[in-house]
This record gives sequence, C-alpha cells and structure tokens, in this order.
Amino acid sequence: MVAPSTLDIQQIRKDFPILQTTVYGKPLIYFDNGATAQKPWAVLKAIEDYYTHLNSNVHRGVHHLSQKATDAYEASRRKIAAFLNARHDHEVIFTKGTTDAINLVAYSFGKQFVKEGDTIIISAMEHHSNIVPWQIMCEDRKAKLKVIPINEKGELKMDEFSALLDKTVKLIAVAYVSNTMGTINPVKDIIEQAHQHNIPVLLDAAQAVQHIPVDVQDLDVDFLVFSGHKIYGPTGIGILYGKEEWLNQMPPYQGGGSMIKQVTLEKTTYHDLPFRFEAGTPNIEACICLGTAIDYITNIGLPAIQQYEHELLEYATQKLSVIDKLRIIGTSAQKSGVLSFIVEGVHPYDVGVLLDKLGIAVRTGHHCTQPLMECFGIPGTVRVSFAFYNTKEEIDQLAAGVTRAVAMLT
Repeated sequence: MVAPSTLDIQQIRKDFPILQTTVYGKPLIYFDNGATAQKPWAVLKAIEDYYTHLNSNVHRGVHHLSQKATDAYEASRRKIAAFLNARHDHEVIFTKGTTDAINLVAYSFGKQFVKEGDTIIISAMEHHSNIVPWQIMCEDRKAKLKVIPINEKGELKMDEFSALLDKTVKLIAVAYVSNTMGTINPVKDIIEQAHQHNIPVLLDAAQAVQHIPVDVQDLDVDFLVFSGHKIYGPTGIGILYGKEEWLNQMPPYQGGGSMIKQVTLEKTTYHDLPFRFEAGTPNIEACICLGTAIDYITNIGLPAIQQYEHELLEYATQKLSVIDKLRIIGTSAQKSGVLSFIVEGVHPYDVGVLLDKLGIAVRTGHHCTQPLMECFGIPGTVRVSFAFYNTKEEIDQLAAGVTRAVAMLT
C-alpha cells in the first residue's frame, strides 16, 4: 500500500492567489486544470520582473538589456531540456503551444518525408490538435490516416495497433495522456514497436508533463510536445522536443528573422538548431517564465505531485461512482489527472452550469475530442481535472454539488 502524500497542500495553496477568490459568493473550487492551470506567485512575479527589469529583444542586441534577456531566455531552454532529460539543449524548440508544435512537425516532417500513398497513425482518443494538422498534411501530400481504435474502458487496442504497422507508415502521433479520460497510454510499448519498423513517434504530452515524470531519452521518443499554460506557466508558449537527427533533416516551418544565417535577394541559408524553427520575435516573457514554472514544480517534486494527484483521482472516483445515474467515461486502470462523467438523461452543460453557481469550475462538452465522443455515442462529458493544489474537501463539495444537480435535473 502506498503511503499518503506528504505534501503541505495548504501551504502550496497560498502560492496561488487566484484560489483565494470567490465565485457567486462562494470560495472558488477550480477543477478545470486540464484546460489551463493556475499560476503561482513565482511565475506572476517573474512576469512582472521581466517587464520591469529585462524587457528587450533577444539574440539581436549588444546592449546590456538584450544580453540579459537573451541569457534568461536560453537559461529557460536549458531548464526545459533538463526537465525532459533531452540529450541536447538545441533539441528544445519554443513554440506558441502544443497545437503550434504539432503543426510544425506535420508541415516540416510531412514536406520532407511523406509522399502519395504513405500513412500516418493516430488514435481515436486524440485531441483535435493532434488530428486536424495530420489531416491537412495528408490531404496536401495525398497520404492517408490510420486510426488506433479504443475499447469500452477507453484504452488503445494494442493488438490492432500492431496490425497497422507496415512500410507505408511514416509517423505515429498519439497522446501520452488522454485529455478527456485521463487514460495513460502505453507509449513506451508504442515507441518500441514503431522503432522496430523504423517509424518515428510524436507524443502529445500536454496532459502528461505536469502530472508524471517524463524522460525523453528513456522513452526514446522522436518528438514530444506540450503547452506552458497547463504546467503552471504563461499562455501562448509551448515546447517541441525533437531528436537532433530528425530536426536537422526538416525544412523550416516559417521564414523571417532569427531563423537565417544569410539572406540575399537570390537565396537564404538557414540557421542551425534550435533557431531555424524560431522565426521572428518570440514570446520572450513566456519563454523565460515557463522556466520559472518548471523550477516551481521541480522544487516540489513531480513524483510527490504524481502520488498526491493519484490519491485525489482515486478519492473522486470513489465519491462520484456511487451517485445515482452517473457514469464515468474512461475506466482504464492507468489514469492521470482527469475524471469525466455523464448523468443519464442530462446534458453535461446543465450539470456544469449548476456546479458553477456553487463556485465549482469544471469543463463540459466534447473537449476537442469529437471522434472520441462518437466512439461512446455521447454528446460530451463533464470533465473534472486535477492539480496538486486541489483537496479532498473540494472533492466532497463536488460530489455534493453533483448529487444536488442530479436531483434537480432528473
């Protein structure tokens, strides 16, 4: 039996000022962390510090402020590389977010490696941002998508995945953790099988890196993407990790400043990694402050965070599963961070509105996973997504609120 978490949650909650606010006169209970996580004082102060002490463009100035900003920008890249255990700092590319990072790979990898008749593999549980870019690329390259199906528990059918692997497959793109169900996919097995066929793998880790330790070298993953705002950092910033050997073969995604070595009116030569994929003035403040967010959770410790959040998930599952007419969507044995449910005969939106009046923030709808909703034959779910600043007392209030909603709506 795993020992209870030793995190000082009440002290941690003091680090997040928004948790002290009220909604409709009631203390905020924030269970929409899968959409965006709240920011600790350390990140908020780092944002202010950048604009009051460092504000300048990076890589383009010899003056003091530009050099200080550049140092902070590149220090953040090094922190993120260490956080992921990347082999090289230049394998970390700053993007606008997970969606932007996936689009970058779809465009650049597709342009270089995908031709008519080739295939890309995704799964039935993917977020739209890990479906639509591949559809666009396949349409452009006259390629096709293959889809790994799921079972009634919301798990990938790995035997059917294995059957999809053939010489036409050029890349596999799957979620590490489902944003709707919390299913932790067997990504190491996927990568090992793919590499037996010399197929690279991209992992959408937007719902993973804030909950579980991720080691890109141990996984041997080829590409990995995530967003800053889901890991307690600013919005508008994300990360693409890519193995050096793949990134060096891929053409630039965008053209402009910073990604060039030399420009003439006849020809442009491109910069080395990572700069060839970072055209234009970046979101400097967010890049730097994402490093601050990484520092914050590293100091707490991801193993401790993972353990505590697992306690929350198990406790919430126990509390909600006994409520009349409630059905949990996604019952995999391996889950992280998310509990989704429906109430028989009630639209998820109506449950969400009633919970909001009680000060409880949840997400309702299809969660940008419409194909997954079709698999279950439902319009959407109520999604409860956890962070390490949530408490069991908040889950008690959630269960009471859902029970009240069921009584009112059925």
